[in-house]
Amino acid sequence: MPIPASPMHGRLKAWAKRIKRDGLTLWFAAKHPRTPWYAKALGVFVVAYALSPIDLIPDFIPILGYLDDVILLPGLIWLAIKMLPSDVLQECRAQAEARLNANEPKPRNWAAAVVIVAIWIALLIAAWRWWTA
Repeated sequence: MPIPASPMHGRLKAWAKRIKRDGLTLWFAAKHPRTPWYAKALGVFVVAYALSPIDLIPDFIPILGYLDDVILLPGLIWLAIKMLPSDVLQECRAQAEARLNANEPKPRNWAAAVVIVAIWIALLIAAWRWWTA
């Protein structure tokens, strides 16, 4: 006999779905000509990080590994969404909903992965130099 889902489980699932939709919304908004430059800049950063196959804080690090997924990323998505004009937001959300409903695979951003790997390499080199100095 399956265990019934709690109301909290339903709210968390709906919240995660909105975060996914709004991340994709920012991807469309970054290409929209009426998106202000500052919203585009933040949106591109957030989307690049969200779609990167590599996290800044790897998930295998206990607790800290999931902080970017649970706190940082949703907060940045919320901020970038607030910067969009309402008509642009509605249009891009509709595009995101259509893509999600069509079950198309999410885009990947390998350029962001390269940047994150470069940051980790720079941090490791700096730590090594500090340690051996």
